[in-house]
Amino acid sequence: MPVSDYERIAQAIRFIEQNYRRQPSLEEVAKSVYLSEFHFQRLFRRWVGISPKRFLQFLTVEHAKRRLEECRSVLDATYDAGLSSPGRLHDLFVTLEAVTPGEYKARGAGLRIGYGVHDTPFGPALLAATERGLCGLSFVDEGGADAAMDELRERWPSATVGEDARATGPLARRIFASDGGDGQPIPLFVQGTNHQVRVWEALLRVPAGALVSYEQLAGAAGKPDAVRAVAGAVARNQIAYVIPCHRVIRKLGAFGGYRWGTERKLAMLGWEAARRFGGDGDEAEAEALEAGRAMA
Repeated sequence: MPVSDYERIAQAIRFIEQNYRRQPSLEEVAKSVYLSEFHFQRLFRRWVGISPKRFLQFLTVEHAKRRLEECRSVLDATYDAGLSSPGRLHDLFVTLEAVTPGEYKARGAGLRIGYGVHDTPFGPALLAATERGLCGLSFVDEGGADAAMDELRERWPSATVGEDARATGPLARRIFASDGGDGQPIPLFVQGTNHQVRVWEALLRVPAGALVSYEQLAGAAGKPDAVRAVAGAVARNQIAYVIPCHRVIRKLGAFGGYRWGTERKLAMLGWEAARRFGGDGDEAEAEALEAGRAMA
């Protein structure tokens, strides 16, 4: 079975996490994914546009702490815009609509949901959509699509659910387009409590390449003393990547876990940072970080 670029990257990240204390060389990392140093370097550049060394600089605790400090002012500025205003995600406009209390009680009655499994830069994902917007995005590894489908049906037990990859395919292409897509808003249709929806709306205001702590997110959601409840809302995010729960880390800079896998979270953060901060020529940024150190 062919191995995707993302799977190679995930394997490399896993190897580095397990061995970072002894600072493995590029050659060692390449061998861990059964590639020559030259081919691994070329794969990395094709996938993310920068060198592996530069990529790993974005995944250090030092870098994370800097991004947390930067995001404090970003969230303060955007909070004044109001929770109902559209968020902006990596050159995509995202709008969010939540089910009404009556619709929540009906549990999807009268609703038709189409789904499809599509390739993304971070492995296959199951997307689910209604006429009112995207209602689910779950990353699936081998054999994981059935579990994602079970969760979708459990969340919308009274809805009519059927495969419709022709409807979800264009959404997948727009969400993960390297050029930001066609500029049209991506509507989201979510099911959650008022508290959960406020947290998801706050997450949509965290820019690509930025990071936010649970404490900062709680403040942005208007619940500064409810950090644990905010963490619970993050964990219940129904639309991976688009509602960017992967950008939430611990306040000390540690990256922490992720519902769809730590390697996938780190791959996303590095991928986004590379697009925001550029390549190997940024010497000031490079000097501020130590490659491979303090991987969480």
